[in-house]
Amino acid sequence: MSKRRRVIPGGGGVRRAGAATFALVLGGAGLALGLTAGTAQAAEVSYATHCVPPAGVADPIDGTTKVEVDAPATAKVGDTVDVVWKFLQAASKNPDIIDLPANTVLPTGTLKAAGAQTADVAMTGTRTNPAIPKGGDMVLSDMKGTLKLTTAGTVTLAPGAYTVNAYGTNTVCTPTGTVPTAATINVTAGDGGSPSGSPTPSDSTSSSASPSESASPSDSTSASPSDGTGTGQTDFTGKQVDVPYACKTPIGDKSATSPVQINASKSGGSYALTVKFNGSVMDSPADIPAGSVKPSMEVVLGGADSGTVHVEGPTNSSAIKSGDPIKIPDLTGTYKPGASGSSTLSPGVLTVNALGTTTTCTPTKSLVS
Repeated sequence: MSKRRRVIPGGGGVRRAGAATFALVLGGAGLALGLTAGTAQAAEVSYATHCVPPAGVADPIDGTTKVEVDAPATAKVGDTVDVVWKFLQAASKNPDIIDLPANTVLPTGTLKAAGAQTADVAMTGTRTNPAIPKGGDMVLSDMKGTLKLTTAGTVTLAPGAYTVNAYGTNTVCTPTGTVPTAATINVTAGDGGSPSGSPTPSDSTSSSASPSESASPSDSTSASPSDGTGTGQTDFTGKQVDVPYACKTPIGDKSATSPVQINASKSGGSYALTVKFNGSVMDSPADIPAGSVKPSMEVVLGGADSGTVHVEGPTNSSAIKSGDPIKIPDLTGTYKPGASGSSTLSPGVLTVNALGTTTTCTPTKSLVS
């Protein structure tokens, strides 16, 4: 499936998802990378926590969680900042049932942003742990997440609930009292004093092509009359493309084709990406409770830029019955341009974590040529 690329003269570019072309011009590759931020002085915080193991495994546990949260001390409106949740002590222990081998425990959780901006920040760790004997202290990996800053002022970060997954079962740990602030970000309005993070004229974008360029109607996105006038286009809607996937699932190899669309929205020197699935890539092999399916994708960068952009979606809000399609919610992430020139966005590897299992779906064709 070969599609003709629509080339935009000058500046940098955002990408194209198969037939979905995003043509926009950046003032330079360093718009997002030129920002600097001091490292926050993370302090240890402790809070009372109520943990509920899987039914029949152990009784609920009331304990103390101790964590540190690392985040930039200063940043600007429009920045997307990285935050890290470090476990110093988990509230629960490994029940006296089985030893947990190394690299079998996965923590996920929610960090609470408050103050000038309120938000729930999804945090995810890795299955990286030493062997944990029966009755031993749980040793959990660091969890990471990102927060897009939208309002000038002081933003505080405090740990919320977290879940410990092992062997397909979840222990849910919830704060039972006030949780102290673990980190603080001082957010300034940014260049030009715009509290909303709107781009300055030097950040203007364009999706108009030169007369010598040719593109079929199915390959190009429409451009508003104001494009290239200095006001700049900020929202870019891609066109839907059918992506053939080869999936490795817990019950064997599967194949499926799903319509996918990638949209981009400019904010400061970065682009908020939204990947939309308009069809399912798999059916559920079993009854799955709410909050048990977590999808993510690596959007592939091409052209002038390279690498991938991680996007992810929320867990399923309702239960999924065996045999029903697993619907992929919108996946979101942030792209910070790393090079000048024309670049592309393409759907990459889709990962679906469900009930402690992982399904990986890989596109079988490159949709950008």
